[in-house]
Amino acid sequence: MRDLGSGFRYFLKGQRWVARHGSQYGFGLIPGLITLVLYAATLVALALWGQDLVAWSTPFADDWSSPWRGLFRGLLTAVLFALGLLLSVVTFTAVTLLIGQPFYENLSEKVDRDVSPDGTAPESGLPLWRELWISGRDSLRIVVRAALWGVLLFAAGFIPVVGQTAVPVLGVVVTGFFLTEELTAVALQRRRVELRERLALLRSRKRLVWGFGTPLAAAFLVPFVAVFLMPGAVAGATLMARELSGEETREDEPAEPEKVTW
Repeated sequence: MRDLGSGFRYFLKGQRWVARHGSQYGFGLIPGLITLVLYAATLVALALWGQDLVAWSTPFADDWSSPWRGLFRGLLTAVLFALGLLLSVVTFTAVTLLIGQPFYENLSEKVDRDVSPDGTAPESGLPLWRELWISGRDSLRIVVRAALWGVLLFAAGFIPVVGQTAVPVLGVVVTGFFLTEELTAVALQRRRVELRERLALLRSRKRLVWGFGTPLAAAFLVPFVAVFLMPGAVAGATLMARELSGEETREDEPAEPEKVTW
C-alpha cells in the first residue's frame, strides 16, 4: 500500500513541477495538441464513414432480410467505433511522446537537473535520429501489447456482470501500466535502459506503477484532459524514474522558476 501512495504522490509532484515552470508547461502542451487534432479527425472520419466501411467489408449480409442486416451492421459499426476510441486512449501517450520527443526530452532533463543534488542530468550520448528510432521502435512494441490487451478486455466486456464491473476497472489498471511505461521511457532511455529492462523494472514495483498510472489513465478518459496533464505526467514519471534507478533526489523546491534554454 505504501508504494501505491508513493506513485500517486509522483503524479501530483509532476503537476506541481510544471505549475512552477510555466514556460516548460507551455512547450509541453504543443505535442498533445497536435496529437489531439489528429485523433479527433480520425474518430470523426470513423463516425461519418464507419458504416460504409462495415457495409463494404460484409458483402455476405447484402441479401439478409430487414431488420437483421441493419442490426448486424449497426452493431459492427458501434463495435468498430468503440474499439477505435479504446485504442485512441491506449495509444495517445505513445503517439504524443513520439511527436513530442524533443519537447519532452528537454522537459525531462530540466526536471533531472532541478532535483539532482549536483544539478546534472543523465545523457544517452546518442544522436537525435538514433533516439527517435529507439523511441519509435519501443513505442510500437508497447502499442502492439496494449492493443492485444485492449482486444481481450473488449471481448471480455460482453461477459454478463463481470464485463460491466471488473473489466472496466481492469482496463484502467492495464492502461495505467502501459501509460507509465511510455512516460518513464523518456527518462530511462536517457539512462540507456532497454525496453526489456524497463518492463522488468516496472513489474518489480507494480504498486508504485499502479499508484502513478491508474489515476492518470482514469483522467485520460476525460476528453482534452490528457493534453493538459501530459507535461506534468512526464515530469512526475521522471521523478519516479529516479527512484527506480536508485538515484538521490533533492526534495526542496527552488524559489525561482527556471527559464527555458534550448
